[in-house]
Amino acid sequence: MEDAKNIAKTYNPQEFEDKLYNNWVTKGYFHAEVNAKKKPFTIVIPPPNVTGQLHMGHAFDETLQDILIRYKRMQGYEALWVPGTDHAGIATQIKVEAELREKEGLTRYDLGRDKFLERVWDWKEKFGSRIINQLKKIGSSCDWDRERFTMDEGCSRAVREVFVNLYNKGLIYRGPRIINWCPNCITALSNEEVEHTEQAGHFWHIKYPIKGTDDFVIIATTRPETLFGDTAVAVNPEDERYKDIIGKTLLLPLTDREIPVIADEYVDKEFGTGCVKITPAHDPNDFEVGKRHDLEIIKVMNDDATMNSYAGKYEGMDRYECRRAMVKDLEEMGLLVKIEEHSHNVGQCYRCGTTIEPIVSDQWFVKMKPLAEAAIKAVNDKHTEFVPERFSKIYMNWMENVYDWCISRQLWWGHRIPAFYCDECGEMTVSKEDITVCPKCGGKVRQEEDVLDTWFSSALWPFSTLGWPDKTPELDYFYPTSVLVTGYDIIFFWVSRMIFSACEHTGQAPFKHVFIHGLVRDGKGEKMSKSKGNGVDPLKIIDMYGADALRFTLVTGVAPGNDMRFPVTYDPPVPAGKNPDINVNKIVGAPGVEASRNFANKIWNASRFALMNLDITENKLPQSCDLQLEDKWILSLFNTLVKEVTTNLDNFELGVAAAKIYSFIWEKLCDWYIELIKPRLFDKENPTGKTAQYVLTYVLSSTMQVLHPFMPFITEEIWQHLPHEGESIVISRYPEYDEKLCYPDEEKQMEMIMGAISAVRNRRAEMNVPPSKKAKTIIVTENTDVFEKGTAFFEKLASASEVIVTGAKDGIDANAVNIVVHGAEIFLPMSELVDKDKELARLNAEKKKLEGEIKRADGKLNNAGFVAKAPQKLVDEEKAKLEKYRDMLDKVLESIKTMEEM
Repeated sequence: MEDAKNIAKTYNPQEFEDKLYNNWVTKGYFHAEVNAKKKPFTIVIPPPNVTGQLHMGHAFDETLQDILIRYKRMQGYEALWVPGTDHAGIATQIKVEAELREKEGLTRYDLGRDKFLERVWDWKEKFGSRIINQLKKIGSSCDWDRERFTMDEGCSRAVREVFVNLYNKGLIYRGPRIINWCPNCITALSNEEVEHTEQAGHFWHIKYPIKGTDDFVIIATTRPETLFGDTAVAVNPEDERYKDIIGKTLLLPLTDREIPVIADEYVDKEFGTGCVKITPAHDPNDFEVGKRHDLEIIKVMNDDATMNSYAGKYEGMDRYECRRAMVKDLEEMGLLVKIEEHSHNVGQCYRCGTTIEPIVSDQWFVKMKPLAEAAIKAVNDKHTEFVPERFSKIYMNWMENVYDWCISRQLWWGHRIPAFYCDECGEMTVSKEDITVCPKCGGKVRQEEDVLDTWFSSALWPFSTLGWPDKTPELDYFYPTSVLVTGYDIIFFWVSRMIFSACEHTGQAPFKHVFIHGLVRDGKGEKMSKSKGNGVDPLKIIDMYGADALRFTLVTGVAPGNDMRFPVTYDPPVPAGKNPDINVNKIVGAPGVEASRNFANKIWNASRFALMNLDITENKLPQSCDLQLEDKWILSLFNTLVKEVTTNLDNFELGVAAAKIYSFIWEKLCDWYIELIKPRLFDKENPTGKTAQYVLTYVLSSTMQVLHPFMPFITEEIWQHLPHEGESIVISRYPEYDEKLCYPDEEKQMEMIMGAISAVRNRRAEMNVPPSKKAKTIIVTENTDVFEKGTAFFEKLASASEVIVTGAKDGIDANAVNIVVHGAEIFLPMSELVDKDKELARLNAEKKKLEGEIKRADGKLNNAGFVAKAPQKLVDEEKAKLEKYRDMLDKVLESIKTMEEM
């Protein structure tokens, strides 16, 4: 125990947060081991990108996880929080390529694959620990001895094991399919990596001449540049307009090619002209039509979305440049019928925002339908439960309508696909180990160039981090994990893939609960992003207010699954309708965090007051018979708080729990109990003084334990100064509900007394009676025994010079102020509160002043010139002033009437 009197005068988190955290890590408080004597509780961190810096979404996510893991650790569970980072294939490669280009003028191709990957690993070693250190700054109590990386040796082995197993089962295959292609990142993307936005576009209506006639058909397309890949035009076989041309040949505009007219039920007779150009290499629906009719597949673009040789004279042009040029040529040739405005959904790369190009490509895929069955069953059978439950519907909808997953990426950084090709005999071998010779002919082999989608390795995270595919003691003990905490935006990307992967490879769902939270948005409710400049650096906020204040803000008032707003103030202020400029507008405040900082200040000051008035050295509760009314009241309220907060945390209602703790500390403990017991603490001769010290120590210390998961630093610092047992609050026992500390009768009695005190204080405030003005307080009640216990409280907190508790109204001055409260009627002699003549004079002077202000404001607003010429903001301000003055005058007139009637 630290010296109780040695606590700092003011709350300054910078003085102790880092010191405490380093001590926790050094002492190994966050480390978990297989322990048959304890129940396990496991969380695996959603691994942040190794490229990343801590943003407010991370801070939110890690705070929620840390609250749960600290709570369970204190409850006696063997609590393991597995940390780690993700290699983030595209994101990391882009960063290293950019650095290479900007600093050395080189591309990855200049270095070659091996040398480039050496650079990426160097970059990872240099910057990879940055976000881990930032996670520590916010107080994350991860088991840093078990830190993992998605490309470390163990995770890489698990990836190969899974790939080969799925391939051998026929659940991984390679073949030509239409995939989403990013021409900027130069790689394939899964459907979930494509973000769709509504954009204004056009329908170009183009004539396709019918060979040997002067006739033509008209097709409408949003992507005329893909015309060079057309291998047919399709019509519906039931469409009477086109029955005569089925089987005829069309001349493909701007080329010397001819294409057939085919009949296919895919075509909607009612949409457009009823004729559809079929481009199997550039549209998923056309690809399927092409397979049915054995059409040629012609890819007309290069990987960077420039046109290839099939585009003829447009070769080398960017796709949009080609579009403009060919539309101009079509118009000059008389083949462009019209251009129609059209709004449509456009897919964009989630990483860089480039419009994706659907193209045919040989890629690797996972067959999803067979894997989805077990994943659907896991949620239906409640092996995994979503919190809130509504998100299970989103998950189920995705699983029930799942497409095969394109898992190959045209990158160098990542898990290289373990497929090996023999150029001599054409054999392909998929192997868990690297091979150098073909097992069939002995020839030399080369490995597949592509790497796996980052999410392929992330999908194995809950079990690969615990030693799978080996049957380790950790896997047996800590798996399945207890809860996954993550945002709703990656249910498709990650949550679903972890569930089907775990069901397939471990035979169990990977976690019991999925605790879904929303996004952190700016003060206007907009998503934070670099492009908008509205992101908020959590480390900046921590420097300003401390980690505890930020953590408490992030969890306060937030319901599971809902977004939260994080407003900040800038200097200079951001003009209306504009985005912040990070080079101009500097963050100087965060109102929500400031409120939490004030809460921390309140706790600090109350704790310091308590410590300055303690002369006890142990934390124990006195016998019930020694407890006073207020002692039993606060103990009973605290006992209820423990019960309710425990239930809230078990149900993932973290925001509700935080609000209850806040209310108890601020309103009950600080504003009432400490004020109520001050006379007992100050009077060293008072026989109940020691009891007050013991109760205050018990409640304050235990409250710090309840608050600890939310605000770990301030609670540890205060707890260490209070009498306590054990090394640290981190590993102390979380308070438990105790039936012996239930005092319902005393709670009711205190609520009655407190209600009466509040009513007296409110009435005195309405009458502008200062607290220093003492007055006799007469309480008429049938509950005399209750109010007699509280006479000292009225003297301390309601400015009573004398308290009379009686069952009759006899002898009470007719002019006395009357206050009716629950269980009593209170009378305050008017003569002891105010000098009637002086108060009337003051009120009449106030009345005259307000009437003058009303006349002035009214005159302004009735002046047509002022209303017409003044800025609207000024006019609105005057209207608000007028309304305020009228309200104030009404209250003054009411007070005058009351005084005159007395």
